[in-house]
Amino acid sequence: MSFELMAPLMFLGLVAFLLLGYPVAFALAANGLLFAFIGIQSGFFEFSLMQALPERVFGIMSNATLLAIPFFTFMGLILERSGMAEDLLETVGQLFGAVRGGLAYAVVFVGALLAATTGVVAASVIAMGLISLPIMLRYGYDKRLAAGVIAASGTLAQIIPPSLVLIVLADQLGASVGDMYRGALLPSLLLAGLYVAYILATTLFRPAAAPALPAEARPQRGAALYGKAMVTMLPPLALIFLVLGTIFLGIATPTEGGAMGAAGALLLAWAKGRLNRTMLGQAMDSTARLTTFVVFILIGSTVFSLVFRGVDGDLWVEALLTALPGGVLGFLLAVNLLVFALAFFLDFFEIAFIIVPLLAPVAQKLGIDLVWFGVLLGINMQTSFMHPPFGFALFYLRSVAPAAVKTTDIYWGAIPFVLIQLVMVALVLAFPGLVLGGG
Repeated sequence: MSFELMAPLMFLGLVAFLLLGYPVAFALAANGLLFAFIGIQSGFFEFSLMQALPERVFGIMSNATLLAIPFFTFMGLILERSGMAEDLLETVGQLFGAVRGGLAYAVVFVGALLAATTGVVAASVIAMGLISLPIMLRYGYDKRLAAGVIAASGTLAQIIPPSLVLIVLADQLGASVGDMYRGALLPSLLLAGLYVAYILATTLFRPAAAPALPAEARPQRGAALYGKAMVTMLPPLALIFLVLGTIFLGIATPTEGGAMGAAGALLLAWAKGRLNRTMLGQAMDSTARLTTFVVFILIGSTVFSLVFRGVDGDLWVEALLTALPGGVLGFLLAVNLLVFALAFFLDFFEIAFIIVPLLAPVAQKLGIDLVWFGVLLGINMQTSFMHPPFGFALFYLRSVAPAAVKTTDIYWGAIPFVLIQLVMVALVLAFPGLVLGGG
């Protein structure tokens, strides 16, 4: 085996491990150790390089930025179990109910609010699927539109700050989480606006697909309804300011903002009388599982990247990507097509830890702003939750959808929203100024 073949064979070996169904963390680590052994035996790899591994693992464990992941996860799980989603959907649904397509608008609005507070896709999709989907079907909504808008609105949690995707991307790109949050704010809100525009177009061209709620389904009206809406929306809005406001104003770091958000979520749950030992235990257990999952993937990716760089894999990737026709634009188009294709098979964590570290040095060398690049990738990676047939948001919705809604309805309903996400990718590419400070 020649030295030049080591990097491409190592990358193909990783693909083989993943296709065989091995967990991504162990596939990364095992592939790295296997090719380190082959390289040492062949004289292509210095054993002394492996001595850097313990220091790298310690660097992961002592990374304060990654502390934001368990804080925001815990905050989202507490809020989800405190019934905030149910209260919001019921009240906002009444607010928009008189308008044609009102329930769909309410789902997008609540999805954006939940994204800015809970930041957990599963919680948002399941809550909206359990509460809104039966009501939408009862009053004559098209099954595909109803399923698509719920799945798409739930995935807003992956791009609207405080998003776990943006934390991971900032860490992998070596960018500031606060800058990534600021950069993603406008594109994420514009994406929600595009969802609303699609619903509006549907109500204009297919009015029967999204009817208004009849008067008997809207018992609350006038001042009483507006008063209830204010009371329902104030706590999540206050929490959003507590977390994102302090981060954007430079008062708190993302980790500190996450800690305040977790404390605020506990206070809100306690104020509603829903904080108990069982709920707390479940939230802590789920948080520990997700955090452990992330840390193990990080350790595996560190083993892989150390060996991959040791066999000049970074130079091989750089040569491939810089040789693409079209310069910077050619690189960006190829990268986005690659990420979109990988999202059919991998989730955002796997893409972030395997692919992004290979792309970041090339992007930096080409003079691309890393915050803008991270937001662009984040919007693209969001499609991994919506791709038929493996999108997680589709699975979450299928688990709670009534039997009347077929799996094909969910898949076909998701496709227009995947296309909208691709339009958003194109807009960020065409107008870099959409990402505050990017470009």
